[in-house]
Amino acid sequence: MGFERSEEIRIDGTSGGLGEVARPAGPLVLSQMLITAMGVADAAIVGRLGASELAAVGLAGMWVWALSAFFVGAATAIQTFVAQVHGAGSPEEAGGWCWQGMASVVPIAATASLLLFLGANAMLEMIAPSETVAPLARGYMRGRALGVVGLVFAVSLSSFFRGIGDARTPFVATAIANLVNLFLDLGLVYGWYGFPKLGVVGAGIATSTSEWCYAGIMAIAFFRAPIRRAFRTGWTRPDLDPVVRLWRVGLPIAGQWVTEMAALALFTTFVARMGDAAMAASHAFVQILSLSFMQAEGISMAASTLVGRYIGAQQLDLVRRSFRSSVLLGTLLTVGVGALFLAIPERLVGLFADDPAVLAYAAPLLAVGALYQYCDAMAIVTDGALRGAGDTKWPFFARSALAWGMLLPLAWLFAFRFDGGLTGAWLGGLVSMALLAALLFFRFRSGAWQRIRI
Repeated sequence: MGFERSEEIRIDGTSGGLGEVARPAGPLVLSQMLITAMGVADAAIVGRLGASELAAVGLAGMWVWALSAFFVGAATAIQTFVAQVHGAGSPEEAGGWCWQGMASVVPIAATASLLLFLGANAMLEMIAPSETVAPLARGYMRGRALGVVGLVFAVSLSSFFRGIGDARTPFVATAIANLVNLFLDLGLVYGWYGFPKLGVVGAGIATSTSEWCYAGIMAIAFFRAPIRRAFRTGWTRPDLDPVVRLWRVGLPIAGQWVTEMAALALFTTFVARMGDAAMAASHAFVQILSLSFMQAEGISMAASTLVGRYIGAQQLDLVRRSFRSSVLLGTLLTVGVGALFLAIPERLVGLFADDPAVLAYAAPLLAVGALYQYCDAMAIVTDGALRGAGDTKWPFFARSALAWGMLLPLAWLFAFRFDGGLTGAWLGGLVSMALLAALLFFRFRSGAWQRIRI
């Protein structure tokens, strides 16, 4: 692969500017969009089988991600520690932090994935989707459970590389994994290339296989000789003190991700009871939203790395400048996506389904989505800056409180009491997301992160 060097730390007139944010953000955005593309490919390919199949992938995929989010969120804390020791001039400590993170997160993730595989039927009985969706969702959920551990490994290693300023290696890994996923999706869903025709189950197996492929490529890069020498990535024995420090930062991130995703999964369950067409439209909408969401995630990761690096270097003015540049870049990108949502809503939804009942939801949903994706992006970018500073507890409480205290009640109120249906439910989500973005923004502006010690 040839991506041996991390980005050098240079402080000059361009530090913290839009260009410095954009350089790592470019490959990070592409990398995050490629990760999402696995789910998009599943939806687009399975959607041609029918609305029930697309609804099953949406419902089961949301619950799998809700249960995986705890471990993925915890693993991202590795980036904060790696970025800060790198910025402080101690790159030889970076590899050890990655090992401490993997040793403490991966075994728990393995146990959870086994429970998810064995308990898929019981979980779906509680969710109670339609009779046509339930068996399809069960097969997809079990197929996806096989990849949870691979995904956690991959995120842990990617967090290390992002912490040292190398955004290209995760990008290459996700690009290759996506090609594997697309090939296996077409083969296992439709029975092409000599594969058995497995339908929805095949889509789950294809994504899990590609997640393990992603992990394998990242592991090869992690053990390359130049990386081993510079960052001491050879085996490091687990040690209680760094593990506790990692979890002190990572647990709020993990809790934030899982509580929000659980709320969104419950939101999805509400939608599923509106009918297969509404569920299929909502899932298509979520996949379209990822156009903006993953751009914001990439910028957020760049902000997290730069904030952590400049805190490590004790350059607080550059921390603030990096944050402002990240918000500006996020705004520029989301305005473009919002215009696309308003201009061609039916064409965008039509990428996932051709059912007239599903396409009827397109215009009002994407009108709400144009505003939702902007607020979501601002919350994600600000969250990344706070995470780079180690300020993870306050965002956890804010996100959890709004997800359960505002998103779900408003979604139910607008959808059912005010007869807003699917668009009403997402309008409730927009109100909740707008308030969250404002709260996180003012949290960073308050400077409370300056008192955080990790």
